[in-house]
Amino acid sequence: MIPLLICTLVVLAVIIAIRMSGVIRYIPNHQVGIAEKLFGARTLSGAFIALNRETGFQPEVLRGGFHLFPPFQFRIHRQPLVTIPQGSIGYVFARDGRPLASGQTLAFSAGGDFQDVRGFLAGAGQKGPQRAILREGTYAINLAQFVVAARERTYGMLLDASEQQVIEALTTTVAERGGFSPLVIKDDLDLIGIVTVHEGPSLPAGEIIAPVVGDDRHDAQSYHNKFQDPERFLAGGGMRGRQLQVLAEGTYYLNALFATVELEPKLVIEVGEVGVVVSYTGDKGVDLSGSDYSHGEMVATGKRGVWSEPLMPGKYPFNTYAGQVHKVPTTNIILKWIRSQAGAHRLDENLSEISLITRDAFAPVLPLSVVIHIDYRQAPLVVQRFGDIKKLVEQTLDPMVSAYFKDIGQTKTLIELIQSRSEIQQRAAQEMRTRFAQYNLDLQEVLIGTPSSEKDDRTIETILDQLRARQVAREQIETYGRQEEAATKEIALREAQARATVQNDITRSQLSILIRENEGKAEFSRSQQEALKIRALAEAESDKVAALARGDAARIKAIAGAEADRAARVGMATALAIEEQVRAYGGPRYQLTQQVMERFASAVEKSGVELVPRVVMNGAGGATAGSGLIETLLGLMLSDRLGGDAAPLAPRDPSMAALAERLRGETRAALGVGRPAA
Repeated sequence: MIPLLICTLVVLAVIIAIRMSGVIRYIPNHQVGIAEKLFGARTLSGAFIALNRETGFQPEVLRGGFHLFPPFQFRIHRQPLVTIPQGSIGYVFARDGRPLASGQTLAFSAGGDFQDVRGFLAGAGQKGPQRAILREGTYAINLAQFVVAARERTYGMLLDASEQQVIEALTTTVAERGGFSPLVIKDDLDLIGIVTVHEGPSLPAGEIIAPVVGDDRHDAQSYHNKFQDPERFLAGGGMRGRQLQVLAEGTYYLNALFATVELEPKLVIEVGEVGVVVSYTGDKGVDLSGSDYSHGEMVATGKRGVWSEPLMPGKYPFNTYAGQVHKVPTTNIILKWIRSQAGAHRLDENLSEISLITRDAFAPVLPLSVVIHIDYRQAPLVVQRFGDIKKLVEQTLDPMVSAYFKDIGQTKTLIELIQSRSEIQQRAAQEMRTRFAQYNLDLQEVLIGTPSSEKDDRTIETILDQLRARQVAREQIETYGRQEEAATKEIALREAQARATVQNDITRSQLSILIRENEGKAEFSRSQQEALKIRALAEAESDKVAALARGDAARIKAIAGAEADRAARVGMATALAIEEQVRAYGGPRYQLTQQVMERFASAVEKSGVELVPRVVMNGAGGATAGSGLIETLLGLMLSDRLGGDAAPLAPRDPSMAALAERLRGETRAALGVGRPAA
């Protein structure tokens, strides 16, 4: 047991010796170790960090794990890792480095890598509050060299009370400026950030705004990305003071010890107005107003003075510390010389009615309205001449218009002033338009109200009451005349209504008369037409009958002639034939006997009488009765007709005899019969 106890004691003694000597040191992973050399051959002179193994704080930090050191030579200070939360900013204070120059407020950060103390000091890093900041993350920083102030806590080895006061003052300043959080300019607020830089050379004499520098993103040496890189801002020639360059919507990680931001609303130029810029910064420009304008200079945009080109309607990130913008309405401006009223632009809120003295010694007050217009191209000239539109109205237009209408009032009586309002308006508009044009204004309209008296003065009202009474009397006379005329018209109306009542019957009877008259006329016309038709038909029928009669007469005559000629020729031929038959029969008696017998035979044939009777009666001579009768008949006929040879009858008319002779010859020739010898 004794050897075991001795061994245990020896081990404990060794452990205690090692612990006390500091030969082996363990650093947790969430911490860093800062080595402080307690003794050695070299000591520091004028520095705080021992870069060459001198006694003092060493530049390198010890990370998590075991570390070996010479016994009793080093003291190890365990410090937490520096953690900057999301959306937060850390500020760094350096204990060692080059001293700050005269007028310098923030130290050069030598690249801004605060985890490399040796590189910081070798790169000419300066002691004091640093220009560079720490963004979100965890850093293994030597807290003997640097003190880091964050929103939640301050990281560092506080060595004495005075240094603690300095760090607390720095932290308070940053907190008051809201520097532990990035600057966020929201787009829905229409704000801009006006930056004031607290580091860099001062502005030259006569300047109030620092010019824009380092705004070219293609220039890597000077582009400071909206003041987020102080080293590049200063390298590009940036100066301390209010900056002409402003910040628009976005998130900016700014060192609150380097630059502070004041949020201001954007410049809004509404529709119906323009903005005339009076710039307080910039180079001196060339006068653009011309030789005829003697009220000041107009300069180009960006130069110092009144810009010749106004700002059109829109939103502008205008730095109100670098200039002033006078808004000039381009719509019609109504100026009312009426105490209780004001126009939409509120430029006439100090105007009141114009006091007049008329020719007949009345003292009315005249309400008045004037409509003017300012050409947007003339707006800079108006601002340069008068300063702003309100001064133009109160210092120029008010006395000019008042004096003009006072002069008009002295030439008119009160009644004329009331009754000639329209004429005075037209005259005032014509005469005052030229005067307004001299001030680069366009007069649109002059509107005059009704003159009235001052308070507690009833004189004008009395005159007006008398005028109204006269007018009422005139109107009554006119009314009575109108009523009389209306009564006359009413009588005529009632007559017309009565006439209209029986107008249907009158119209119906008149129409009936017209209808009957028209029917008679139509009947008469039809009778005339019928008579003419009958007459025409009769004449046509007469002509037809005459023509037919003439045709029939001619036809009958021709037929008769032809029949007579045919009958003559037939008769002549028959006569010649009979004559030849008579000659052939031996004489006329024999021929007649032949004809009688032929006709008798024909009659017997047609009547069906039997030639031979069934009963024969004999007479006294012993012949039959039938044969005796026939013989007797034949004997009588022959004895009666033929007493001897009969000569042909000669015609009594010589022409007929000639015709008969001619026909006889033609017939003979046609028959080929010659006349018999005598």
